[in-house]
Amino acid sequence: MSDETHESAAPGTQGTPDGTSDVGAAIAGISRDARRAAHELALLDREQKDRLLAAVAAGLRESVHGLLAANQEDLTRGRESGLSRALLDRLALDEARIEKLAASVETVIGLDDPIGRVVQGRTLPNGLRLAQQTVPLGVLGVIYEARPNVTVDIAALALKSGNAAVLRGGSAAARTNETLLAIIRTALRDTGAPAEAVQSIDAHGRDGATELMTSRGSVDVLIPRGGRALIQHVVQNARVPVIETGEGNVHVFVDAGADPRTARDIVLNSKTHRPSVCNSAETLLLHAEAEEAGREALRALLRAGVDLHVDERARRWLPTGDPADSADGQPMGEVHPLTPEDYGTEFLDLQMAVGVVDDVDRAIEHIAAHSTGHTEAIVTDSVARADRFVARVDAASVIVNASTRFTDGGEFGLGAEVGISTQKMHARGPMGMAELTTTKWIVRGDGQVRA
Repeated sequence: MSDETHESAAPGTQGTPDGTSDVGAAIAGISRDARRAAHELALLDREQKDRLLAAVAAGLRESVHGLLAANQEDLTRGRESGLSRALLDRLALDEARIEKLAASVETVIGLDDPIGRVVQGRTLPNGLRLAQQTVPLGVLGVIYEARPNVTVDIAALALKSGNAAVLRGGSAAARTNETLLAIIRTALRDTGAPAEAVQSIDAHGRDGATELMTSRGSVDVLIPRGGRALIQHVVQNARVPVIETGEGNVHVFVDAGADPRTARDIVLNSKTHRPSVCNSAETLLLHAEAEEAGREALRALLRAGVDLHVDERARRWLPTGDPADSADGQPMGEVHPLTPEDYGTEFLDLQMAVGVVDDVDRAIEHIAAHSTGHTEAIVTDSVARADRFVARVDAASVIVNASTRFTDGGEFGLGAEVGISTQKMHARGPMGMAELTTTKWIVRGDGQVRA
């Protein structure tokens, strides 16, 4: 993760006449504007919200060249400053990724409006008519790093659910996010919605992020998206409500009797499809009687250029002979002795810890000891062992015979996601629009008074 997003910093010290800091006054003003915009958004109907989202999608497609130029500036600066390969991958845009962003906005357009839905209702014996109805949360604060897609995903989901958003995207993606924000705010203005519904505090740097997370009332909920350091900094320092997301020490367990080709394909996709994201697998657990499947998986990982951190039992299953080139022409992955720390590492890169366990219960125990509660997967031909795994593994997503890469708001049919919550209060797993709502009780009477 980039340094500027997680280092502690005191709020700006330059004062204003009323005794507040310049940064504090700026964040307070942004929050007030966002609050007013949220009140206006809450009154928009579905047609109005969908129209403004269509303008966002159109703006993205019309601004491809400008976006690519801005993104290239960020990438060049990131390489020069030593940004990690994982963060550079998250930061990078190309025409296909921009089209995917526009398409994800259009998917949100096609989803039902989550606001105004009656969750439950009843008439009491005294004649009072009750209805519990969904309403927007209000103002969302989101702090993230080097992820331009988050700017668009948050904006789309927030606007469709009637929420305003205050964004801190970090300096690594400054030019890209600036361009994206201009597209979104133009769409808001052109459709008659308040431009202040989506704002950025990037201009105020670390001090602005600190002010946002420590000023109660600035936002209704704060959502950090990024690596462990960023998330833990927010969780430990925020004085506003936080939904913890993202950190993914994800496991795949290959059971005895698992089909070798199925296991190979699932493991390879889980690790290499996009290794820099939180739903990529970081640890491979192999049943002691799954030698054929284990050999297939390990060979495929090495050919894909994955460095393996293996225990002694798994080492015996590694392919022998002279190293060959990997499938994409790059050198084979390297093999390293496993250290205890490897099992707790979210590599976010072409690296993977590998261990052998004696049975499904040992795999479950290992996962319980090392999991971050994000996504855990089993590859098995046994319904009974699959059901045991599902029942006993405590994670936001538990997957049977499929890649861990499917833990995603878009793949789950949510259109996009605000993040993947690894906590249990309010929201868990991929967070779509439903998780950006709360409820209020509406009580209608005919003059009743309480005895």
